[in-house]
Amino acid sequence: MKSLVNVRILVLCIALLAALASGAGIFSSQGPGPFAHTSIRGQAIPIWGRGIYQHMSAEVAPQGIAQDWVTLVLGIPLLLVALQLAARGSLRGRFLLAGTLGYFLVTYLFYTVMGMYNALFLVYAALLGCSFFAFALVMLSFTRASLPLQFGPAAPLRLAGGFLVGIAASIALLWLSIVVPPLLDGSIVPLQAEHYTTLVVQGLDLGLLLPLAIVAGLLLLRKKPMGYLLGPVYLVFLALLMTALTAKVVAMAWLGYPVIPVIFIIPSFWLLTLLLSYRLLKNIDLPRQAADAPTLSPGKTLAAGSSLP
Repeated sequence: MKSLVNVRILVLCIALLAALASGAGIFSSQGPGPFAHTSIRGQAIPIWGRGIYQHMSAEVAPQGIAQDWVTLVLGIPLLLVALQLAARGSLRGRFLLAGTLGYFLVTYLFYTVMGMYNALFLVYAALLGCSFFAFALVMLSFTRASLPLQFGPAAPLRLAGGFLVGIAASIALLWLSIVVPPLLDGSIVPLQAEHYTTLVVQGLDLGLLLPLAIVAGLLLLRKKPMGYLLGPVYLVFLALLMTALTAKVVAMAWLGYPVIPVIFIIPSFWLLTLLLSYRLLKNIDLPRQAADAPTLSPGKTLAAGSSLP
């Protein structure tokens, strides 16, 4: 279908570029090996010293490699499967596609603005752009007013909404526990800043991602049409992100870093997010979805009254 061409092209570009970026992160090995670096703040920082992440700290670089494995083994295949499902008219597929694109958007936003400059900078920038526009096109393809009719009575809307608010508040408190104490004792800069310019993850989480989760959760609790859109999309995105975070925690434990209590907290959040995502998507009311959807071509329909651009 001609109207699907833009999203398909963008998704294929994302899949190819992400395979290149994640493969380089996993398999590159050039560099001098581990060494110490004194930051501008006078802090001695152990540097990874190997591969495309050789200038990242020894604590952050292996986390990037762990996320690269998740992107390569799970993220890219899921993105392509979701595209095919959405192209066949599946509303579940379109939610899955939007949430997976959200994962790629946030992942390569962080890689672009946090990763120490390397040969893949333009690849990260291209992935950021392609993910943003593909995500925007898919989100705009939903007809919000009809979405409440697409979910069956067993859909755990209030549970999912409360979970989004709760997990956002929990992570916000965690990040504030890092940022606020140095402000109170006058040292200003947390040790977690290492040799980076700022706390990128904490800043983007506190400023954008966590408020969005709270808004999505509250709208879902109130059963507003926008909540029916943002809630499932955010949960799919969060399920993938929590998979990556779990892989990061496992990588840190493997390298001997202290991971208590996060080794229990993050996998628990991950399992809850997977369960809620599955239950929400499972309880899309398929008979009504098919009845309300226009015909794209013989034997194919697109749910919720609109097409993918």
